[in-house]
Amino acid sequence: MSEQWLCAGHAGALSEDSPVEFKLGDGKEIGIYKVGDELYALENVCPHAYALLTQGFIDGDTVECPLHEAVFHIPTGKCMKEPGGRDLKTYAVRLAGEEIQIKVE
Repeated sequence: MSEQWLCAGHAGALSEDSPVEFKLGDGKEIGIYKVGDELYALENVCPHAYALLTQGFIDGDTVECPLHEAVFHIPTGKCMKEPGGRDLKTYAVRLAGEEIQIKVE
């Protein structure tokens, strides 16, 4: 299967305090975050129990699960505080003009 870039939203909807949620056609949920001038895309569902991380608490380059206090590093997806259970899958993300795009394979 070849890779492709999908439109995941408008850059104006994204800020450091307000990530964007995006759902792939296969149902996978992705959170898009802005940290400084960089964009990052991560699996949006906490692996511990169903909770959307984009509804969690952002502190610099980390996001805390809104239900169970697991903490993940936004740039790498690394689980920094349990009960996350594992690292999050990351996705390539870019801006094309004002369009946020996610790379899917």
